Amino acid sequence: MTNPATTTQQSGAIPVQPGPREVTGVTDSAMPGGKPGPGQAAEALLPGVGPDGESAARQARNAVIPGLGSSVEFAPGQVPGAVIPGAGPSGKPGSRPTVKLREANPEDPPRYAPEWLELREPADAAARAHDLLDPLRIRLANLPGKSGVVIHDLGCGTGSMGRWLAPRLDGTQHWILHDRDPYLLHFAAVSSPRSAADGSRVSVETRRGDVARLTPDALQGASLVTASALLDVLTREEVDTLAAACAGAGCPALLTLSVAGRVELTPSHPLDAELAQAFNDHQRRDGLLGPDAVTAAAEAFSEHGATVRLHPSAWRLGPEQAALTEQWLRGWVGAAVEERPELRAEADVYLTNRLAACAAGELHVTVHHVDLLALSRPAGGAS
Repeated sequence: MTNPATTTQQSGAIPVQPGPREVTGVTDSAMPGGKPGPGQAAEALLPGVGPDGESAARQARNAVIPGLGSSVEFAPGQVPGAVIPGAGPSGKPGSRPTVKLREANPEDPPRYAPEWLELREPADAAARAHDLLDPLRIRLANLPGKSGVVIHDLGCGTGSMGRWLAPRLDGTQHWILHDRDPYLLHFAAVSSPRSAADGSRVSVETRRGDVARLTPDALQGASLVTASALLDVLTREEVDTLAAACAGAGCPALLTLSVAGRVELTPSHPLDAELAQAFNDHQRRDGLLGPDAVTAAAEAFSEHGATVRLHPSAWRLGPEQAALTEQWLRGWVGAAVEERPELRAEADVYLTNRLAACAAGELHVTVHHVDLLALSRPAGGAS
């Protein structure tokens, strides 16, 4: 049943407005519930990174995990060269696949492979719902007593959300990037845009910590909270914590690319539906919301008084996205088999045939996602 506070806005597409990828105003600070950052500017940690726009993920590959070879350790059950960590099953229920540097501090959280984040970034950018930007712009433009906006990007990874959104908003922006992984935080800071849509300055700082522990105090002064591909790896309690924090701070939230639990492959195959169901069950392990995340988030934000808008944001993968399709296929089938081992024999044949069709340019895949814009009541009761 649709929540009465949930609406979908229709409007025209917003033209792409690319901006430079230089970092300005980088700092590194601690987030409540997290460990202090190393206190160094991102430029100091990644020597040789210049203003040429090299992507953060490519920097990560070159500077940290060259070739995904002997310098990395794959998660249990992963075969090097088969699935980029982040694209497939992790071997541990309820967690995403990760890669960890052998020389890393064992207390550090495992990190998502920047290769996977880089591979999916163009598809993410093409999928995000431009139609949600107009109501967001209106809200930001009507903020009282603001000469600029402060944007918190939760689980920022290599910073793809900032690279997509900052050049589409006018006015001075200060981005606060949150992630548990200090390496990804630095890559995100280095590759952040330096200019808004109208040429205004964009600055960045980083905060290391657990986004599930956000409080209204942590968001004090926030104009906007953003996240990408985050909701589906949270529990219902964590989503309610996020909604409560945004409501308490009186700031809107733009939460993009949450899985919807539906995929379409052309040509179709009799095993498609069974694999999809097994994958969805895998996503729900250990109480994670998986494909139920958007519904749960819409309810949570509505219960906290926000107006919620939803809009589809599907990946549409064809021959031009063959590399991403291959990795997605391997991860999708792998997670399904991890959930239902009895499917392995059929799934192996299925995957071989699907990969051959992908390589031949004969496979098209639509992976459905949903973007959510929650407009919380401004702090202080202003309209």
